[in-house]
Amino acid sequence: MKTAGIIGGIGPESTIEYYRLIIAAYRERQGGARAHAQDARAPSYPAIIINSVDLTRLIRWITDNELGPFTDHLASEIERLARAGADFGVLASNTPHIVFDELRRRSPILLISIVESACDAARALGLKRIGLFGTSFTMKSSFYKDVFSKSGIDIIVPTEEEQAYIHETYMKELLNNIFLPETHDRLIEIVDRMKARDDVEGLILGGTELPLILRDAEHHGIPFLDTTKIHVERIVAELLS
Repeated sequence: MKTAGIIGGIGPESTIEYYRLIIAAYRERQGGARAHAQDARAPSYPAIIINSVDLTRLIRWITDNELGPFTDHLASEIERLARAGADFGVLASNTPHIVFDELRRRSPILLISIVESACDAARALGLKRIGLFGTSFTMKSSFYKDVFSKSGIDIIVPTEEEQAYIHETYMKELLNNIFLPETHDRLIEIVDRMKARDDVEGLILGGTELPLILRDAEHHGIPFLDTTKIHVERIVAELLS
């Protein structure tokens, strides 16, 4: 059986969600909890190594646009996963995918991209115009657009004012495990505006804390692409391959 390696802690709450979802999806693929209870030989749980890194240090580097040390640190932490026995690795966050191509080039193990996984899911749904929520680093960067454009899919970001609100909420509330009803309602208002203004057909929850506050699968016909769950599906598929 393969061993998954996770760079976690960016942020902590979504890392917990990754672990929970991987366990649940793995057991479901293996026949469910009841089957495992009846067969002691069945491998009920996957092998997972979590390397929880310092979120504060990473935020400081990326805020100051110091991508060199940002990349070097993540690359060294991926190497640590490899030394610990991981067969493949993932970054349990969207924002670090700003430097994913360089990390993949330097990694001693296979890395599974959350962005590429999300693109495959969007293509399967036949979506062509998709909104993107995330940190300002994610919304202002091109890494989502670069990947999705290869499949003929347009990425639409909120207005500058809307982006500022989403980012501030993300950093001050969601990363600190604060999920307020009024924040949920304001995020939904932005979804409605983007549907009317930009004709989006779906929304990428491009921050792994966002599914913790936007828990519905869709809103007014706009499907929400939960990048955490999509990534987890790819992780479990690799574990079982």
